[in-house]
Amino acid sequence: MKPSRATIETTYTEPVRRLSPWRVFGALLLVGGLVYGTTLSVDKWQETESVTVYKPWFAAYVDVTSTPVYAFEQLGATDTSDVVLAFIVSSTSEPCTPTWGTFYTMDAMAVALDLDRRIARLQQQGGRIAVSFGGALNSELALECKDSDALFKAYQSVIDRYHINTIDLDLENQALRDTEASKRRAVTLARLQEHYRESDKNLAVWLTLPVAPQGLTPEGTNAIAQMLSNGVDLAGVNVMTMDYGGSRSADQTMLDASKQALIETHRQLGVLYKQAGIALNSISLWRKIGATPMIGQNDVVEEVFTLEDANAFNSFALSNGIGRMSMWSANRDIPCGENYVDVKVVSDSCSGVKAPKLSFAQALSNGFDGDLTQNANILTTADPESNSYVVDVPERSPYQVWQETGAYPKGVKVVWHGNVYEAKWWTKKDLPDNPVLQSYETPWQLVGPVLSGEKPIQQPTLPAGTYPKWSGETTYDGGDRVLFDGMPFQAKWWNQGESPAKSAANSDASPWIPLTQAQIMDILKGVK
Repeated sequence: MKPSRATIETTYTEPVRRLSPWRVFGALLLVGGLVYGTTLSVDKWQETESVTVYKPWFAAYVDVTSTPVYAFEQLGATDTSDVVLAFIVSSTSEPCTPTWGTFYTMDAMAVALDLDRRIARLQQQGGRIAVSFGGALNSELALECKDSDALFKAYQSVIDRYHINTIDLDLENQALRDTEASKRRAVTLARLQEHYRESDKNLAVWLTLPVAPQGLTPEGTNAIAQMLSNGVDLAGVNVMTMDYGGSRSADQTMLDASKQALIETHRQLGVLYKQAGIALNSISLWRKIGATPMIGQNDVVEEVFTLEDANAFNSFALSNGIGRMSMWSANRDIPCGENYVDVKVVSDSCSGVKAPKLSFAQALSNGFDGDLTQNANILTTADPESNSYVVDVPERSPYQVWQETGAYPKGVKVVWHGNVYEAKWWTKKDLPDNPVLQSYETPWQLVGPVLSGEKPIQQPTLPAGTYPKWSGETTYDGGDRVLFDGMPFQAKWWNQGESPAKSAANSDASPWIPLTQAQIMDILKGVK
């Protein structure tokens, strides 16, 4: 995420906890040994208890060095009082000295912008803070501070200064690409978590990473794997559902792209935790996911995340049970004034869309009533393995059950292990749930689970002999139709030896195009 023109990173700070009946109840359950995960195979009581203990939370990012200065302490009197303060980064002259956006040391920030007192005021009203390290424009501490002990003390000084138990690592650009910095960061954070546990304290670590509709980048999945392999107990992975650029298809809305990004991240996290030897079920994985849209006008001119998108995205996130919702940023949650000439040029202090002040926070936070500090007290443990497995029953599956011998053109949906998948291109013998990290490695797109009570959806197919089988030795003219692996195709121009299977790989160059379901229905009406 990009800070304002004066700030460079996003910081999460944690306020003092409020003693509420819920907190007492949650603490008793935690003391009783209740752990993070649940499993679909254990009895319903355990699943319900775990879901009750964890309440998803909302906290907007605040660009603390932005101009004009944003009065985040006033959020303490609102329903969205938790904030993530951004960004702590390396000093340009002393790499192991933490600064706010390279502009202020922590001591200087306390004087110049009265930050410590403002944090205390937010906490006085019941708000909580987390601090974010890194961001898009400056160097996250581990990138420049190469002495492990000094790096440990740098992180610790921020945590202790602001009395927080939750930090966020916003990793972008070189902070993701530098493998040595990635390992140094992971080793130090694991050491920090152990240090605080020895003092009967806990530290929640969130990773905030770029995402595309196709999911996390290879650098992002590598960063997660590095953390897990070095013993960091991640509270979760917060994905920046923004600035998709060329990764978003022309016919895909910002809302749909953001939904797809979360679905893919969920799949990737399952693979990463399995590789780390920690089996987490779907509920536990969703709870380890956070989402941060950029409200209003994004940095990419064509991308605008509207208030309607925010409301719909909130509903989608709640229905799937994600653990956290944030936004970039609280500073921008206000319409631009009449004197702001071009709203397509991103502002640090307004959204660029006509939406009332604080309306995005209200829309995105609806139902996210939890406490951002709760993650620190929840340790990640493997979910109990189920002795049963999902049986895909054709009579109860909305689509055909996947078979190894089947051939599936682009757009065909199948059921496999209780989930619905859609073919992204022509495929045969490719497992729908093959545990690959990047979406381009699989021809299948996970749509979602088979719902209770679903019945088969009638899928029109053509009987054998409707058209001749394709043959590599036959010459075809434009308009000719054939059956290939039981599926009908039509020739776009003269061709010979050009397999219809290749049409999904490059539909423009292929002489074949698959018939649509509507065309098949029209043919069947004629056949009958």
